[in-house]
Amino acid sequence: MPSSRSPLGLIFLTVFISMVGFGIVIPVLPVYASKSFQLSPTELGLLVGSFSLVQLVFAPLFGKLSDRIGRKPVLLFSIVGTAAGFFVIGMAETAWMLFLGRIIDGASGGNIATAQACVADVTPPDKRSRAMGIIGAAFGLGFIMGPALGGLLVSYSHKAPFYFAGALSLVNALLVLLYLPETYPAQARDSRGDSAPIFGIFRDSKGPFISLLLLASLISTTGFAFIHVLFALFCGDRFQWGGRETSYAFAYVGILAVIVQGGLLRRLLVRNVEKQIALVGALLLAASLYWLPRVSGVGAFLGSCALMAVGNGLLTPTLSGMASRYVHGNAQGRVMGLMSAAGSLGRFLGPTLAILPLPADFSSLARPLAHEVLDAVQNGYVKAFSWGAGLIGFSFLCIIALRIPKEPNPEAVQPASN
Repeated sequence: MPSSRSPLGLIFLTVFISMVGFGIVIPVLPVYASKSFQLSPTELGLLVGSFSLVQLVFAPLFGKLSDRIGRKPVLLFSIVGTAAGFFVIGMAETAWMLFLGRIIDGASGGNIATAQACVADVTPPDKRSRAMGIIGAAFGLGFIMGPALGGLLVSYSHKAPFYFAGALSLVNALLVLLYLPETYPAQARDSRGDSAPIFGIFRDSKGPFISLLLLASLISTTGFAFIHVLFALFCGDRFQWGGRETSYAFAYVGILAVIVQGGLLRRLLVRNVEKQIALVGALLLAASLYWLPRVSGVGAFLGSCALMAVGNGLLTPTLSGMASRYVHGNAQGRVMGLMSAAGSLGRFLGPTLAILPLPADFSSLARPLAHEVLDAVQNGYVKAFSWGAGLIGFSFLCIIALRIPKEPNPEAVQPASN
């Protein structure tokens, strides 16, 4: 029999475990693929981004499906698919298996978007941005433990982080199967809303608002996603850090993200200043990406990472919260699916663009870098991170142009009683 207690705690745990698995892999994958499989810069960018490119197609479909059959079965399928993807990467002996694992993971993607829809189901409209901040804190906690675990596991084997992440995803699936109640029960689903086209949300008066919000999310995610492929590589080339040190740097960013999204953001959103918070976040994030490749030492690098954590911690959950707050309850899955798709496209475009300024023979260069190639590689990092900062700056302009609806949709979904 479903629990009468709010499922927010279990949703938090589900996202946390998902992000631990994701955090274990992110610092390890670019270096692993570069050193062990000698992928070119272009191939490396495509590998990191392939997950998100496939997810771009499937996330909106899963969002609509969750509006029709409920959140729980979609979430469960997505997590099991993630486990399968990790196991394939762990077993990879050739580069095509790396790509296959990423594609499987992306094709089954949708767990975060579905979890966000679950949050929208069980929270009133005026509290959704703060609830998304709690989910953001789960992201941050995952990035504390995930990279730290990845750094420890990679010292035993380059494959160990992927096997561990796969096993962790299976544990996550079991928790969802046994304990998560359905947050969007059958009696709450509107058959007309379920059969509506996925882009039907653009037809009402809030269409321009949602469109611009999706564009801001796409552009900001593209700029921030530069770090998915560049961060670990930069740490290795600039500071000669290995997997463990780089993973600890990721964990440091995660700690700051928890402080911002779990504490500071929730207090700020009481004042109902979402647009202003998103603007500040975009400015801080752009400044951090511009500064990061120009740092003179470890202290300045950690300072730029702090700025990056604060900026992204203010920007991303606030955009998600605004998207959810002003949309009809029966379209929650579609809206969060489209936001996830915008994020997925950004996470594909980001790594693909980020790697372009690096030398063509980047992966085959002997490490530590010789003096004659060090300047060329460093200039590539400076140009790439500057591109990322410029994209965040463009998203800042999109947010300025947002016209916030005066009130949330009166038909927006109310907290579920289950």
